[in-house]
Order: sequence, then C-alpha cells, then structure tokens
Amino acid sequence: MELKGNIHSFESMGAVDGPGIRFIVFMQGCKLNCKYCQNRDTWSLETNKEYTVNEIIEKALRTKPYMDSTGGGVTISGGEPLLQAPFLLELFKKLKELNISTCIDTSGSIIIDETIKELLNYTDLVLLDIKHIDENKCIRLTGFSNKKELDFAKYCSENNIKMWIRQVLVPGFTDDIEDLKTTRKFIDSLKTVEKVEVLPYHDLGKQKWLKLGIAYPLENVRKPTNEEVKRARLILEQ
Repeated sequence: MELKGNIHSFESMGAVDGPGIRFIVFMQGCKLNCKYCQNRDTWSLETNKEYTVNEIIEKALRTKPYMDSTGGGVTISGGEPLLQAPFLLELFKKLKELNISTCIDTSGSIIIDETIKELLNYTDLVLLDIKHIDENKCIRLTGFSNKKELDFAKYCSENNIKMWIRQVLVPGFTDDIEDLKTTRKFIDSLKTVEKVEVLPYHDLGKQKWLKLGIAYPLENVRKPTNEEVKRARLILEQ
C-alpha cells in the first residue's frame, strides 16, 4: 500500500527556511502547545489532505530550476514533520535520487527511533527550534520538557548532521540574559551547527487561533524591541 502524508499546505518559493529558494511542505499534526505558534491550525492530528510521495515530487519539480540556480531544495515544516517519519523517509529517498537538497524544520521533541535515524541519513540540514534551554520554562511555554529536543540536537551533532539553530525571542519567556548565555553554551557544545538565528516574536498568527475559537495565550505580550533583538543576537549569533 502506497504511503500517504497528511499535509496542511505548500509554499513554492520559500526564502527563509534553509539556503536558497525552497519548496516547503507543511505537515499536519503537532503534539506541542507552543504559546507563540504561528500555525495553530496545524496542531490537529486529524487528516487535512493526503498526498503520495509522487504527488509531492511532481509539485516540487515545478520549482527545481529555482532550487538549482540558488542552492535551494525542499524543506519539510509543520506542524511537527517527524510525527510522519516513515512517509518523509520515502519522500527523501526519492528527492535524493533527483539530487534535490533535503531539510527538516523541527522541534526535535520526539523519540529517536530507527526510522528517525534512517531519515536523518537522507537529510542535508536540520532547522532545529530550541524552545527553551530551561526545562521548567520550556514546560511553561510549550507544555512539554525540553529533554527530547536537546537530546535530538546532541544526536545530530554526534552523527555529523548539519544544523541551523533557531530560537524565538519572546519578551518575558525566552529573553532572560542568563538563559540566552546558557543556550549559547549548549550550542558551543555541538559540532555541526552552521548558523544560529534569533527570530523576533510577532503575533501574525493570532488570527488563526481566534478563527478556531481559541483564546490567544500571548494576548498581552509585546513584540521585542530592536535593542532587545540586537542584544539576543550578540549572545546567540556570535
């Protein structure tokens, strides 16, 4: 029986989720409860729309000239893509046959089983979103411990898997100076980090929460100032 992926949506000319121009697949389903999530409508594990590997390949190939000319490829985002690891494994095998770069945008909050390990062997780059370096604060922010995501980062480092580390800067949640310094220390312990990105919090995803009839949890949280973003970048992006 042909595997099918539960897909939320596609973006054909992505420019911020990995190097070059990228075809982005947003997977449906996520078990975290991040208060700042921009894609609240991707959380449900119920089927959105199913696609086969070949159907996604066909869509991706339409933008291959742009990928090739810019050093781009395909990025899988979500939701949490690793919840559908068996499907992604088959997709990435086909992409590598076509010499298309593969990237996964993930929280890493998942048990690293044999399927995940094999999938990472076909993954050129991991965009790893470190939610919070402090476990208790991570639980407050996402509803879950950070242990799995930190273990995932260590696994990627130990197995020569390239990473870009990302952290969303949320005033009152992820902007404590000592926490940022601790995050930098953790990053320094990893061997395969190519880039670190501080992503300033914004509330552009708020309407998705409200459309679902759900109160936006960061209603009274402001955006970080330019000075706060600069300070965080000086610590994390050095």
